[in-house]
Amino acid sequence: MGAYRPYQYVVLRCVPRVEREEFTNVGVVLYCPETTFLGSAWRLDEPRLLAFAPELDVASLRSALEAVDLVCAGEAHAEFGAGTRATAYGVRVLNDDQSARFGLLKAPRSTVLQPGPVHGGMTVDPAAELERLLAHLVS
Repeated sequence: MGAYRPYQYVVLRCVPRVEREEFTNVGVVLYCPETTFLGSAWRLDEPRLLAFAPELDVASLRSALEAVDLVCAGEAHAEFGAGTRATAYGVRVLNDDQSARFGLLKAPRSTVLQPGPVHGGMTVDPAAELERLLAHLVS
């Protein structure tokens, strides 16, 4: 058995009507810097989502979740502004690493797909922990 390593995670929430602040959990993003793991997992129960929000554009939600997967893999973050930050003096280029990508994914936003608060824990196997969290937090 390996050593326990600290990790952080956010639950991804589907918030169909932002002004009502009602949501259902659809995914998890987990970051474990000591093992260089940044991953996401998600599950869409379309009948449940449409019962919750009949007007929901499920295809757009799926596309947003696929974009999260790409950001975690380091394949799409530049398109989402992860590499730059506006400052009072212009634009500053940020490091392109997992920490910056997790920072982008955990940042609060007012969209249909939102991250919840950051939580943490300890794990030996980040990939297995991601699957455990998905099973436990996303129905």
